[in-house]
Amino acid sequence: MIKLGVIGYGYWGPNLVRNFAELGGAQVAAVADLDQKKLDLVARRFPAIKVTTDFQDLLRDPAIDAIAIATPVNTHFELGMAALKAGKHLWLEKPMTETSLQARKLVDEAEKRKLVLHVDHTFIYTGAVKKMGELVKSGDLGKVLYYDSTRVNLGLFQRDVSVISDLAVHDFSILDHLLGEQPNAVSAGGINHFPGTPENLAYITMFYDSGAIAHVNVSWLAPVKVRTVLIGGTKKMFVYDDLQPSEKLKVYDKGVSFTDDPAQIYQMRVGYRTGDMWAPKLDESEALRVEGEHFLDCIANNKTSMTDGRLGLRVIEVLEAATSSMKARGETIHLPRMEKAL
Repeated sequence: MIKLGVIGYGYWGPNLVRNFAELGGAQVAAVADLDQKKLDLVARRFPAIKVTTDFQDLLRDPAIDAIAIATPVNTHFELGMAALKAGKHLWLEKPMTETSLQARKLVDEAEKRKLVLHVDHTFIYTGAVKKMGELVKSGDLGKVLYYDSTRVNLGLFQRDVSVISDLAVHDFSILDHLLGEQPNAVSAGGINHFPGTPENLAYITMFYDSGAIAHVNVSWLAPVKVRTVLIGGTKKMFVYDDLQPSEKLKVYDKGVSFTDDPAQIYQMRVGYRTGDMWAPKLDESEALRVEGEHFLDCIANNKTSMTDGRLGLRVIEVLEAATSSMKARGETIHLPRMEKAL
């Protein structure tokens, strides 16, 4: 039985507690939060779970094997490092940290102590993204040409992070998972329409050595909620709409052929292929539950998480580049050759 402590019971913490409490082989031993009213709510819902306003109580408890941190990002590094130094496996909410330097220090500490460092990029564990990964890896999509995402809604405005940190990180992690490579350059434009607040709308473009290009549109100022991703390949094309109750992923047998062959000079240089569309069967399990089971398996069997600290670090590096570009009104930021995603 793996015992966990959860730090933070605000927006996402209740989901973590609920999922881990329902998983076989896991037990939520304690929850820490600075707000006593939230702890009272935990006590009413889960009478067997200890509650405390001091997170150190969880680190000092030798019975607790792992710590899950669901607090504002500016606390992630301090709390995460304290958990690792206390010998606890670590689950961190996204984004992993405020800076890549902080993320790298957490990665080094976890590897030095042989502890699992997991970053909660939940979309990687959804049925749709897993299926897209399978189709890309099998070659069914062909060479990836582009990734075009719209991730917009009205709110929730945040004080400590921009809309890129809040929403675009989902696409950064999905791209890392699907392409297996990091962008070589990033350009971003964004704006904060209200003085004293982070950027609430942004457009990010990423360029890859393979020739792929990715464009991400994120906003807290849209009248409707949209979660749509288009992915084009040389063989097939995907449309992924996360808001659809069913058939979230559709695969289109459409494409373009192009020739410069002199022997075909009198024929059309561009040909268009139109075939069938189908919606593959997806795993409908709750992504957070799948992710929780994976985290426990990594702890029990000394495995590396699919969304480990190194993936979290790569996402932060792209996030930093996008933020720097946005501050410079769209200046292209060239990234150094980074570790290739596995």
